[in-house]
Amino acid sequence: MICVVIGRGRHQMMIDEHKNAVEMGVQLVELRLDYIRRPVDLKRLLADRPCPVVITCRRPQDGGRWMKTENDRITALRTAIVDGADYVDLEMDIAGSIPRYRSTQRIISYHNMEETPDNLEEIHHKMSKLDPDIIKIVTMANNPVDNARALRLVRNSTIPTVAFCMGEMGLPSRLLCGRAGSPFTYASFGEESKVAPGMLTFKQLSEGYRYDSINKDTAVFGVIGDPIAHSFSPKVHNACIRELGLNMLYLPFRVPPESLEAFLLTSGELGIKGLSVTIPHKEKVIKYLNTLDDQVAGIRAANTVVFKDVKLFGYNTDCSAAIESLEQAIRDKSEGAETSVKEKKVLILGAGGVARAIAFGLMRAGAHVTITSRDYRRSESLAADLKCKSIDWTGRANHPHEILINGTPVGMHPKMDESPFEKEWFNRKSLIFDTIYNPEQTLFIKHAREVGCTTVTGVDMFVRQAARQFQLFTGREANVETLRNEVKRAISAARY
Repeated sequence: MICVVIGRGRHQMMIDEHKNAVEMGVQLVELRLDYIRRPVDLKRLLADRPCPVVITCRRPQDGGRWMKTENDRITALRTAIVDGADYVDLEMDIAGSIPRYRSTQRIISYHNMEETPDNLEEIHHKMSKLDPDIIKIVTMANNPVDNARALRLVRNSTIPTVAFCMGEMGLPSRLLCGRAGSPFTYASFGEESKVAPGMLTFKQLSEGYRYDSINKDTAVFGVIGDPIAHSFSPKVHNACIRELGLNMLYLPFRVPPESLEAFLLTSGELGIKGLSVTIPHKEKVIKYLNTLDDQVAGIRAANTVVFKDVKLFGYNTDCSAAIESLEQAIRDKSEGAETSVKEKKVLILGAGGVARAIAFGLMRAGAHVTITSRDYRRSESLAADLKCKSIDWTGRANHPHEILINGTPVGMHPKMDESPFEKEWFNRKSLIFDTIYNPEQTLFIKHAREVGCTTVTGVDMFVRQAARQFQLFTGREANVETLRNEVKRAISAARY
């Protein structure tokens, strides 16, 4: 179940939002008394309530806004019990001074806005002695492993326990706590009414992630990176999952470089069956894989990991997606007279992971590849690895090419007014490919089109690589149009 938190400054606003939430399908709400700017009238809030409520009055140190005295706060909570609230949330340090009364259920809570402490089990044990109906432990995640620790509490407790982590790094535990046995998780009514770091909206939880359909058999997939909030992968993969009615869930996992090994070690505990891999882990993840496909072995970078039993299998879908995108554009441009990148002169801007994957695929397909980047030593090193050419960045304008590829992040949202190639340098006969997909119409692509070049955008590559990942994860074919439409919707939403 999803409990929607309502924090409004006026009683009527809180009552109206409560009614609107129930109309959306909400079955439980938390009314935050600490947000009300006037003397609290509990009878008004509880009268004719359209669904059960949790009454909460949170102090600043626990993430709340209560500015009156502690005695006033305790009085408000006791009044809520007397007035028949369905649940009352009591922090563990005051729970002993507020006795059980009538049918109101007691949620004994602990909040830590700074960290997930090492003694979670000890804290949980102390809370179990305070006559709880439900124990609630919410902490700040500073390490992705904190999610596993919180969920472990839920699974192992004999008392119903809500435990998850806050912040971007803690988002997976918000979604997986129900799978572990939590009676509910928390969401905001809308984007503008979030009351805690990392909180999702009711719509995101119920529609985007289908929270109430998650069960112990739900297979978990996701994308790892740092940062990760910008990733469109959860939206596009979950859209395909919904369309096919699969018992799966795809999540974003923010994993800092120093936490990669620890995260992979706890991945089984989280029920993870497969991962998309993005910056900065594509190369570093190799050392933890048991089996590599030939592309990963050649590129030395993986963007997909599949878990089979206790083994990790690595794949790279960027390479084939890029080559397929280019060859489709070649067929379209030549009306079928040409079908391959073989013998084409290709200039790649950039020497990072994407550039490496594309250059490897092009070399294997028989193209003549030249690499350039702002870091000449890196370009030279990559060219030596792949046995192709490299040139100085300053010479990119005059280097002959039939295909020009941007493998740099220059022009990516939010710095959309930048391009790694000046407009006057484009040759209208060239095929232009930008690996950036947000925005789709980068300045690099816009300038190329204005000159008259045939172009391929990063959306095409993203869709192709995501479709291949989905097949590796599920054994099922993704609807390419669904993927493409979700990417375009996500790009549009990211602008605002």
